[in-house]
Amino acid sequence: MKYIDEFQDPELARRLVDDIHANVTRPWALMEVCGGQTHSIIRHGIDQLLPDEVELIHGPGCPVCVTPLEVIDKALEIASRPEVIFCSYGDMLRVPGTGRDLYQVRGEGGDVRVVYSPLDALRIAQENPEREVVFFGIGFETTAPPNAMTVHQARRLGIRNFSLLVSHVLVPPAIEAIMRSESCRVQGFLAAGHVCSVMGTGEYPALAERFRVPIVVTGFEPLDVLEGVRRTVRQLERGEHTVENAYARVVPPEGNPAARAMLADIFEVTDRAWRGIGVIPRSGWRLASRYREFDAEHRFSVSGIDTREPEECRSGEVLQGLLKPHECEAFGTACTPRTPLGATMVSSEGACAAYYLYRRLERGAGAAGTAVAAPRSGDGTATAPGQAMAPGPAASAAAPAGPSRAEIADSETARSEAARSEAARSGAGRGSSAEPGPGRESRPESAPLEGSPVV
Repeated sequence: MKYIDEFQDPELARRLVDDIHANVTRPWALMEVCGGQTHSIIRHGIDQLLPDEVELIHGPGCPVCVTPLEVIDKALEIASRPEVIFCSYGDMLRVPGTGRDLYQVRGEGGDVRVVYSPLDALRIAQENPEREVVFFGIGFETTAPPNAMTVHQARRLGIRNFSLLVSHVLVPPAIEAIMRSESCRVQGFLAAGHVCSVMGTGEYPALAERFRVPIVVTGFEPLDVLEGVRRTVRQLERGEHTVENAYARVVPPEGNPAARAMLADIFEVTDRAWRGIGVIPRSGWRLASRYREFDAEHRFSVSGIDTREPEECRSGEVLQGLLKPHECEAFGTACTPRTPLGATMVSSEGACAAYYLYRRLERGAGAAGTAVAAPRSGDGTATAPGQAMAPGPAASAAAPAGPSRAEIADSETARSEAARSEAARSGAGRGSSAEPGPGRESRPESAPLEGSPVV
């Protein structure tokens, strides 16, 4: 498949890995701020191919995971109302709120429907004029254009029984908040290519200069990620801190002007709470005051929300890059895809879900997917694709139990459903914002490479 197969070439991957090894001279810590990149890194074992000096830190790049608990609980309350048809992408249905999720609301009689586009929700509103139809609009800049277009269409068509529950977040303020944190160890960033396909790269040079960190716009295939790492390490070794675009086949410097114009009309910047992190100033969008009639929070007066995160859940530390998923005591035991404590174990882009699905059950475990040089077990034999290297006896005793067949199937099913629903979210990275398009960025699931990383 064009633009997929070429970026999964094993020989080119080896060259990139060799180049990184040849040029690194000191420890560096890089952060990817994209859940899709995190899954690519873990599925391929890319982090395990890099020199020991290069550490990849998983940042708050999963849009489902950072949606604040208060907003989830508001969604649950609104979805429970008999007059409401609540529409959402599939990956939000299992995200735990305080004590329940949208699946449970549906089981209790709530009319909760999975849709593949906000325009599907608008059509449902047209077909059910006697009901209130609410679409759960969450995500980064990538998923916002189709939501904005749907509100524009609702007003143009005079559909008054449609509203949007908004929880959009913005990447550049999150990078600034990370760099201002006293615990920050990040020295360079892999910027999310799909976000930049909408917004362009104009907001990043000021951040790179202010905090003296290189920022490299990066894609999602194995070679994309390795090239992003290579460029970032090269800048760090040279003492440089500029913005580079390693995803030029998708990202123009100006982004998508039509989508940006639509966003500027429909939304306005606001302070936004990030789940597990807290409030980041001017880090989100809400509907502009002139579109307030389509704001579900304004339409449905939801009060008395008492949010409670599970005490044993450490997903906030995972989202801040302070903790690897398998370092959480609940990982793989109390917290699994069937019994998630936090959103990072549910979402198709969550770091905990990636570590669980690809068998990163303990520190030092082998890559889940086949690597450029296939990972080998203790006796020197190559491990099979999707199989972690066998831990030693001591490690086996301490490691959480691996996922059962049913849990793996559940996880794959959830990931497939989420991928299909995410595929309808935006597509505003190319062409006009007038059509919702084929997804944040087309990243179809592909088979493992023979002897190379896989996405």
